[in-house]
Amino acid sequence: MGDGGQRRRWEYWCVALRFSLLLCFVEQVSAQIRYSIPEEVKEGSVVGNVAKDLGLDVSTLLERRFRIVSASKDALFQVNQNNGVLYVHKNVDREELCDGNSACLINLKIVVENPLEIHYVGVEVTDVNDNSPSFPEKEQQFDIAEHTSMGTRFQIHAARDPDVGKNSIWAYKVTSNDHFEIDVRQSDEDKIPFLVLKKSLDREQNHNYTLLLTAIDGGIPQRSGTLNVTIVVLDSNDNRPVFSQDTYNVRIQENVGVGTVVIRVNATDADEGSNSEVEFSLGKTLRRKVYDMFEVDRLTGDIRVKGEMDFEDTEVYKLDVQASDKGQPPLTVECRVIIKIIDINDNEPDIEVTSLSNFISEDSKPGTVISLISVSDKDSGINGKVLCSLLGDVPFELKPSFQDNMYSLVTKQRLDRELVSHYDITITATDCGQPPLSTFKILNVQISDVNDNSPEFSQNPIELYLLENNAPGGFIFSETATDKDLNENAAISYHVVRGEGTQNDMTSFLNINSDNGHISALKSFDFETLKTFKFQVVATDSGTPSLSSNVTINVFILDQNDNAPLILYPVSANGSAEGMEEIPRNVNAGHLVTKVRAYDADIGYNGWLLFSLQEVTDHSLFALDRYTGQIRTLRSFTETDEAEHKLVILVKDNGNVSLSATATVIINVVEPKEAFAASDVKSAVKDEEENSVTFYLIITLMSVSALFIISIIVLIVMQCSKAPDDSSKYLQDVNYDGTLCHSIQYRSGDKRYMLVGPRMSIGSTIVPVSNGNTLVIPDHRRSASGEVSYVHA
Repeated sequence: MGDGGQRRRWEYWCVALRFSLLLCFVEQVSAQIRYSIPEEVKEGSVVGNVAKDLGLDVSTLLERRFRIVSASKDALFQVNQNNGVLYVHKNVDREELCDGNSACLINLKIVVENPLEIHYVGVEVTDVNDNSPSFPEKEQQFDIAEHTSMGTRFQIHAARDPDVGKNSIWAYKVTSNDHFEIDVRQSDEDKIPFLVLKKSLDREQNHNYTLLLTAIDGGIPQRSGTLNVTIVVLDSNDNRPVFSQDTYNVRIQENVGVGTVVIRVNATDADEGSNSEVEFSLGKTLRRKVYDMFEVDRLTGDIRVKGEMDFEDTEVYKLDVQASDKGQPPLTVECRVIIKIIDINDNEPDIEVTSLSNFISEDSKPGTVISLISVSDKDSGINGKVLCSLLGDVPFELKPSFQDNMYSLVTKQRLDRELVSHYDITITATDCGQPPLSTFKILNVQISDVNDNSPEFSQNPIELYLLENNAPGGFIFSETATDKDLNENAAISYHVVRGEGTQNDMTSFLNINSDNGHISALKSFDFETLKTFKFQVVATDSGTPSLSSNVTINVFILDQNDNAPLILYPVSANGSAEGMEEIPRNVNAGHLVTKVRAYDADIGYNGWLLFSLQEVTDHSLFALDRYTGQIRTLRSFTETDEAEHKLVILVKDNGNVSLSATATVIINVVEPKEAFAASDVKSAVKDEEENSVTFYLIITLMSVSALFIISIIVLIVMQCSKAPDDSSKYLQDVNYDGTLCHSIQYRSGDKRYMLVGPRMSIGSTIVPVSNGNTLVIPDHRRSASGEVSYVHA
């Protein structure tokens, strides 16, 4: 058997091997079934119930998008999503589909989703005897010399039948006659009829014969075709041309140029003169495509390429070349030229992508199928072997299927939309030819969001510095959070964590806008009663389930000058700031007469008190220390000095808008003896007055001490709850040096700010800064503290 038979056996073996492999892997990956139908069946005819044969639930076919996704010939068949039936959609003509191949198999690819399954269905189209044998021409004429020897054979046009097997040409018959009979030679798949001379001709008896040749196929019912054969008896040209060989075989590449000489056939004739001159031509019974692709030089016998070769279209061409002499009558002989086309790598691979969806959730597990990839190459052999890969570093990979050139595009690792929101996946297919050819296709995959990110605050904790006496209901602060998710997963609402009703719980006096995080205070804060407090704000997104985070806000109330100085001494019995002092006339200069004592509930410059003489009877006698409030004599008394002196002392703080108070001191100058005598008399009164002053002083000191201790405790708790460098320090000191003195220190960044009281040490430096009075104390430590906000109500 020739190359064609061996090739068919190889194809059948490959089909059987693939089917065996399919049976081994079908339970793991997908299923493959096979049906058989005759050609020319009516449209709508049922091929088979695919869903039933595959074991699919018919009720879920529509929901799972049960469909055919084959790239070619899919219009011939359709599936019914209601019952799973595969039916004929268009007329099926085996001869048109398979062009004479003995086996006509159409492969369909059927897909169902959720979960993804791919099934391969093969439909074999069997032949029916729907074509009659036909000859290329209605009549054929032979010119035969009268002395032609018996047994001479003349090739007749072979009939063609597109059907295959027993439905193709079975036999030839000729009308009964005395001189000719039919002999059939099997050539590959063709039966070639020859007219054989069985009795010598005599032109003088009969110069022509008319015969009817009938070609019969083997189908049921039988079909036939006829050819009129005319034999003209001529006088002798007794030598026919002879080819150097009966069959020529040649191989050419499919990319040969037009005009290329494929082969030269050679024939000789033993006659002389015009009877030995040979001309070449192509046989008249070849397929039309052969005439389009090749031509023969009638004088030289060169066979040239006439059209563009394409291995993928036709692999083998069979030419019948005739050699005729110029005798009368001319004698003709034929030879067979078999031209095999060699495949070259001239076709790029083709990529077919069946996408389930262009969106994939970012929480998809590794191995989730995104698309089905099918690659193909029209070339054959190594030129048609295709390797598929992905370009770039992407979290996807190609998983090969048991079916050749089929892949699944799956995720190979976890996805994160916040890092990469979409991928342009470049799929590359490269064949194994030389040089290799490649093609690529870009698949766009969008990553859909899930609620996997909590809202985030820019700083935590936050330090807020708020001036006292803020307007109730007014805005004091705004803090917003951000969420890396999208849409409702990033829609944030805010609320304040309400306390447990403790004494320092201020959350009931705070209100927050749930949409924008704006915080307002429902009451006015007083520095003298509340120095600091903290609260928490919670930001919650709108995802399902929702995620949240919180931020701690430490609030420090800043002092304003809203308290006037309070005179502690002198104080009269009726509560007014008046007092009387007696001094001997013989005291020297610098004698301490008395000390005016005052207190301011504010701190820093607002509580820093200065004393001045507003009214005095004699400026040369008394002097007032502006910081301590001590009244001393400037000189000794003389006889001319008055015995009674009135001093009005003005006490004012150092606020931007200073507040003040006055005290009146009456000084009586007495003789020394009277002073000592009266001392015993006044001791009782003096003790009573001192006791009263001491009582008020003790009350004041206890209040300030309690406030100091509470502040220290609060600051210690705050210091323990955060890092040393991140905390804001708050200290209060009490000093008695004629006035009550206290200070508060705040730390921010690499500086400490001290708000001081009325009396400072000699080495202190006063540095005026914005809207307040502070001491700047160098601090070489760097702090990574959170955000510090100053709010002026």
